[in-house]
Amino acid sequence: MTKKEVLVEISARHVHVTQEHLEILFGENATLTPTKDLSQPGQYACQERVDIVGPKNTIKNVVILGPTRPETQVEVSLTEARQLGIQAFVKMSGSIEGTNGCTLVGPKGEVKIEKGVIAAKRHIHFNEEEAKAYNVEDNEVVMVKVDSAQERSLVFDDVVIRVNKNFKAAMHIDTDEGNAAGLTQAVQGEIIKK
Repeated sequence: MTKKEVLVEISARHVHVTQEHLEILFGENATLTPTKDLSQPGQYACQERVDIVGPKNTIKNVVILGPTRPETQVEVSLTEARQLGIQAFVKMSGSIEGTNGCTLVGPKGEVKIEKGVIAAKRHIHFNEEEAKAYNVEDNEVVMVKVDSAQERSLVFDDVVIRVNKNFKAAMHIDTDEGNAAGLTQAVQGEIIKK
């Protein structure tokens, strides 16, 4: 493989919830209802949606991604965090220590989380075989060149490689980053070693 290309997807705002919080928001014994499989195996968008409430504003009807997780986490863009009135730190998904919280409102109740609002750090998922083929390692930092049909092509720096046997090759950026590159759908990006 001479040109190391990877699928680049825009990951819009979403929420991950614990089973406990799911039941507070949607009622006792609530379960998630998958509506669409995502690029990462076993991950899916759900029918269930919540409102994210911050000090300044509310973002309504935000999708929950399944399955449930050990900790509730809210992923928004930095622009959306400002709209909410919350300082969101750029963090890897699952790394929520030292972050700010918000209130989540569902049809049956609400949950105030003390931490968990992040702007997800751009990253590429690979399983072990893919990482070997691309000659990259877990936590390695690379650049990715993205060509845009809208003459806004750019190179994303500080892209973290994440390797796990359950992953499938795909880079995730948020809506701010997608807009900066003029992207309206998934595209192929070229990995550039630092």
